[in-house]
Amino acid sequence: MQKVVPNKPLLILLYGFPGAGKTYFARQLCENLQAAHVHGDRIRSELFEQPRYDREENEVISHLMAYMTGEFLNADMSVIHDTNAMRLSERRELRDMARKAGAKTILIWFQIDIESAFARASKRDRRKADDKYSPALDRATFERLASGMQNPGNEDYLVISGKHTFGTQLSAIMKRLRDDGLVTINETHSKLVKPGLVNLIPNPAAGRVDMTRRNIVIR
Repeated sequence: MQKVVPNKPLLILLYGFPGAGKTYFARQLCENLQAAHVHGDRIRSELFEQPRYDREENEVISHLMAYMTGEFLNADMSVIHDTNAMRLSERRELRDMARKAGAKTILIWFQIDIESAFARASKRDRRKADDKYSPALDRATFERLASGMQNPGNEDYLVISGKHTFGTQLSAIMKRLRDDGLVTINETHSKLVKPGLVNLIPNPAAGRVDMTRRNIVIR
């Protein structure tokens, strides 16, 4: 499948509760948009046999992700920065990096009610592709992470429902890219969700057809 190629590199930041669907979205988006998937949980899993998720470990992952992101952007490659962009200061530093590399930053806020997010985060299954590197969270850990989040305020961001299908989410971001002049209409047209069409004229090759019922009369 041909991927959409932006006319300038993008830095896509993801924000939302654990369990909001950020990694699922990032993986699927990389199948439709030419971009590098810098996945924080995967990097952690490959570096640490038994991750502790403490401050020191988090700083290692953060610095490594920033380095990788900078290298890709400087090579004119778009990046999906797949970790929760929780703090305003973190987002500001990443935006500054993108600006220096001539890239456009898009912050996506996955909105979902907290109970639905916790239900997903607490039932993660390592056998699933999107849960392979993410541990299931207990209530205390989930609430600790959620309490440390700083919602976007005077920032440019795109809101996406964490409960919508990926097709609908993809349509929203492709519309944003088109509106910002980052991709052409022709490139995004094939990626947008379209309503299904019903063939009102039956195909005779499909079998016996009652031709008396082939027309619809609207009165």
